[in-house]
Amino acid sequence: MWDLAINRVDFYHIANWFYIYSFLGWLWETCYVSVRKGKLVNRGFINGPLCTIYGCGALAVYMILLPISDNLLLLFVGGIVVATVLEYVTAVLMENIFHTSWWDYSDKKFNFQGRICLGCSLGWGLFTVGLFKVLHPVVSDFTELYSRRTGEIAVCVITVVYIVDFAFSAAAAFHIHERIPAWEQALDQMRVELLVQAREKMENLEESSGLSREKIKKQLESQRGRFDDIALIKELEEKRAGMMSDISEELQKRKVAMAGKVSYNMQRFVKAYPNLNRGYKIHRKKKFGRKGTDGE
Repeated sequence: MWDLAINRVDFYHIANWFYIYSFLGWLWETCYVSVRKGKLVNRGFINGPLCTIYGCGALAVYMILLPISDNLLLLFVGGIVVATVLEYVTAVLMENIFHTSWWDYSDKKFNFQGRICLGCSLGWGLFTVGLFKVLHPVVSDFTELYSRRTGEIAVCVITVVYIVDFAFSAAAAFHIHERIPAWEQALDQMRVELLVQAREKMENLEESSGLSREKIKKQLESQRGRFDDIALIKELEEKRAGMMSDISEELQKRKVAMAGKVSYNMQRFVKAYPNLNRGYKIHRKKKFGRKGTDGE
């Protein structure tokens, strides 16, 4: 089994590289998201430190593009194509299997269905060049630091642990879409209450400042008015934006708390992937769309 070769690379090295890249992918995702959110976030699908889409992506890119590894331009373009296709297919599969979304690029420019976007695709191209020229030589050398027997045992042990971890994580993921309707209903009610409170606070601030909402709107559009008024208007708008941001954070905290009442894995998913409900909405829309067509 270990000597089975694909594109002149034996299975032993493929398996070792897969887990190394999965760990590095998890490390990158977790650090990147944790820094952005200011708190530790486990971005893997499983509990353990592995993000297998990176392992699959790195190996797919390496194995497919190995014949053209000497041409930087072809590597860059090939990396864009291979990685983007893999990302899109993975997104579609996970949305259809779990009825949830694990990432969403809807707010990014030049995105397609929120599943892929130009910025990330270009990033995959750069990553591919870096993979061949910098990263993979290091990973390849690292696998030679330990004996083949150690590598074989490590792969077997990690695979068993991964399967068990994946089974529990998948079981929780399969039931997320069942909980989302109740969460959405509760969150909608909370959202209305928080918006009412925020509106009352803003009205009090506007009243105390002597600037009505209409006056603020007109002065912002015309950019006319006293300097003090304009500064005050900007301050009020900043407070309004801050309140909306606080509302979003509070809703996310409450969603995490609701998920925690069900299971640890559900809470982890909701905390790490705030756009899970997008996949549910897409699936629900398709489902009702088909019913409407059948009814006609």
